[in-house]
Amino acid sequence: MDQNFLLMLTNLLQLHSSLDPTTSLLSTSSFSTTSTTGASPASPSSLLSSSAATPLIFLTIASLLSLLSSSGSAKKRKIKKNQSSLSPTPPENSFYSVAAFRALSTEHIWALEAPLRDAQWRALYGLSYPVFTTVVEKLKPYIAASNLSLPSDYAVAMVLSRLAHGYSAKSLASRYSLEPYLISKITNMITRLLATKLYPEFVKIPVSRRRLVEITQAFEEITSLPNVCGAIDSSPIKLRKVNSDYDNLYKCKYGYDSVLLQVVADHKKIFWDVCVKAPGGEDDASHFRDSLLYNRLISGDIVWDKVMNVRGHHVRPFVVGDWCYPLLSFLMTPFSPNGMGTPAHNLFDGMLMKGRAVVVDAVGLLKGRWRILQNLNVGLSHAPQTIVACCVLHNLCQIAREPEPDPGHWKEPDENAAPARVLESEKQFFYFGESLRQALADDLHQRLSAR
Repeated sequence: MDQNFLLMLTNLLQLHSSLDPTTSLLSTSSFSTTSTTGASPASPSSLLSSSAATPLIFLTIASLLSLLSSSGSAKKRKIKKNQSSLSPTPPENSFYSVAAFRALSTEHIWALEAPLRDAQWRALYGLSYPVFTTVVEKLKPYIAASNLSLPSDYAVAMVLSRLAHGYSAKSLASRYSLEPYLISKITNMITRLLATKLYPEFVKIPVSRRRLVEITQAFEEITSLPNVCGAIDSSPIKLRKVNSDYDNLYKCKYGYDSVLLQVVADHKKIFWDVCVKAPGGEDDASHFRDSLLYNRLISGDIVWDKVMNVRGHHVRPFVVGDWCYPLLSFLMTPFSPNGMGTPAHNLFDGMLMKGRAVVVDAVGLLKGRWRILQNLNVGLSHAPQTIVACCVLHNLCQIAREPEPDPGHWKEPDENAAPARVLESEKQFFYFGESLRQALADDLHQRLSAR
């Protein structure tokens, strides 16, 4: 029975006792007396004025109150039920909804101090909030033209979280309540835009004299060698799955399926050239010869206008690499891979490898920031653009001076391959590079020995 009704009934009993203490509200004696006397029926006015009619009045009131109480409780239960059906329990992935992202990027973002805000965004998307907004503003016109149903910044954030953490399309789909194919489609669109629209702006060969002077001076402080303008290296990017028909083609020297990434970095670990055109089974020299950079240097399309005289040799800016690359006039490599040369040669090799260490660290940073590159879970046809997109994002982070994760964990073992052979078409570049290397080694040995 409803507790409210019980309370009202108790109050009525107490009220009746105070009005007519001689009669019980639950007694039937008054009705039996009237029926046995044989008197004429009482009028309504006499009933109202008689104390014997009091129980009837109170029972009527109690019935009405009970009815009202029960109907009120039922109504409340119905309203409560309707409200619960209209307000379902938020799903577990509500944190990744458009509304939650909008709150994070508009309301909550300004409630945090800048260092805390940027640390939160790096944990979620791999870069700070200002760099994120730069990426969004650069890509927004192209995303809008694609008629994507999701907001531009939300789509970019989704893809960045995948690149930064290495999530698969399937795991990201369950998190964002979208179909896996749609996650893949959005990923492919954003990485393609990064690799094509933003690449020319953020990955540039240093041709201006001001930039050349800055880079060569910085490398000279590292290596004591004049006119070094970059360091080149290749790194296999592990693939999650490759068709068994191509196993040998994509199997790299470390034993896993991969595609080959070639980069050239400056002293700030900013890439100024990126090439992804070879399966993991190809050697570094062959990949280099297939690159656009090699063909532009061989053809003379790139002419660096900063010339120095070293022992009668006109030294233009050059790149340093290990012995897996061919020795050319624009690419200096060590004399010996095992340190068995003359003192001058060993000194030159040691300094050259100091310069090469810059690009090794840059690749380590790249894989540390964008962990999808540790086990690439996109289709083989989309692997190159995904890798290049990560290189563009890496440059954005370096330009903005984002904190650098420790690159040491992602470094590959030292090279132990045989020195690259020289092609017939490269002979003139090789001979000039050989005499130039000797002049640089002699000059370096003389300068450092005199200290």
